[in-house]
Amino acid sequence: MTFKVAQRRSSAVRKATVRTAAALAAGLALVMGTAAPGQAAATSAGGAAPATAGCDTPDRAGAASAAPAWAAAHQPAPVPALTGTAAQSFAYGMPGQLPIGLWSESGVTLRTPVTKGTVRLDVASKGFSTDSLTVQRYEPRDRRWVDLDTKPSSESFPTRGVLTFPVTAPDASPQHPVGIALRLQDLDRPGTLTVAASLDDGRGHTYRAPARSAEATRPKVTVSGWDKGATLRRGGTGRVVTVTVKNTTDRAYPALNGSYFAYGAGGSHVLTPKDLTLSQYRSDRGWVGVPLVAGGCDPGMSAALLPTTGKRVLAPGETAVYRLKVAVARTAPRDVTRADAGISVGNGDASFHSQQLPFTIPQGR
Repeated sequence: MTFKVAQRRSSAVRKATVRTAAALAAGLALVMGTAAPGQAAATSAGGAAPATAGCDTPDRAGAASAAPAWAAAHQPAPVPALTGTAAQSFAYGMPGQLPIGLWSESGVTLRTPVTKGTVRLDVASKGFSTDSLTVQRYEPRDRRWVDLDTKPSSESFPTRGVLTFPVTAPDASPQHPVGIALRLQDLDRPGTLTVAASLDDGRGHTYRAPARSAEATRPKVTVSGWDKGATLRRGGTGRVVTVTVKNTTDRAYPALNGSYFAYGAGGSHVLTPKDLTLSQYRSDRGWVGVPLVAGGCDPGMSAALLPTTGKRVLAPGETAVYRLKVAVARTAPRDVTRADAGISVGNGDASFHSQQLPFTIPQGR
């Protein structure tokens, strides 16, 4: 799931005991907030603010995400896909795969008249929290997608949930079925989702559709060239790390992006962009320097990355490679002896994989 900075820190130098959590949260928020446009994440979740936004600016409060959220909600009207058979008064359909970070089309079909009815979706997940699942329906009158009503969960990691929405289709019949477009998206991790849909027609009748199951999937990401004991010496040549992303899903990722983030603090200083050198190998240019951008709220830095070939649309079965070189400047502060860093890969403003790449900096050099 996309990480967000949960609290502000006013101290210029934070204690080492909180470095990892703060770096990962701040780093992901920074880099995903400046990601390229693509298939947006759930509109209810919003997007992270740009890296240049200050802690107390309106952007940090969510103003920066208003435009992307509006655009995501006002996409072209979908054509509802009919599902079920003519003998089914009510049917529900969804695809067999739900690639994380992408919207997946879904829908219900009514073949019986309904006035002031209610559709209910009982969802059950395995491997991820149902709180990370967003389900929306298309409202033709307003020409926008809206979130379904959901019951608040009392568990920290719920695996069951209930979503509902009102429906009116007085002319629905087997000869003239009415389809209602839905879409859903998992923003957490792989697993299995099962949806049992039912319809209360408002006249004392309840119709139940066969339960449908799908696999929440994501591209396979592998990292090589880095280990937990990685050491980078001041003024050294640095270390190379390779991140390989293979799209093992059945859908194209249209706005693939990668990012690098880092944070390091000592007794009196923190690492700043001038203390690290980040390079990326490009197939047409060789090693190219990548600018690191300082965080707006927390000491730390991040950089947006492109695949080696520069291609940002990852079709099913295709592979993208990010090859990076990280080095520490000779003038980096001597009291900083460890850095918490990592990479994140995602689509648009949604991250589907992140991994820590910490390193130590010997004190003597």
